Amino acid sequence: MSNNVKEFTSADFKAEVLESDSPVLVDFWAEWCGPCRAIAPVVAEVADDYLDKVKVGKLNVDNENQIASQFGVRSIPTLLVFKDGTVINQIVGSVPKNRITEILDSVI
Repeated sequence: MSNNVKEFTSADFKAEVLESDSPVLVDFWAEWCGPCRAIAPVVAEVADDYLDKVKVGKLNVDNENQIASQFGVRSIPTLLVFKDGTVINQIVGSVPKNRITEILDSVI
């Protein structure tokens, strides 16, 4: 995993995601999820590519199921894009990198 991908928890989610000055891409995932493992390298590449533009992090739904439930995450991987504390876009499933970058480019 890239050093540029943060690990979000309930302890820091509000400060890191909801109160962030920049857009945030949150990857809702679990260790046992094959598609989550498949998209992880893509998320890491995006974190490196958008280093100074978008904050990128992962949230383990097994450890943080209340946050996942709060945002209606019912299947994983789910990528949510937050801006000014609001979900502005969502991607469900393992998708190509260009699908993620198209969405991020539209919010920065």
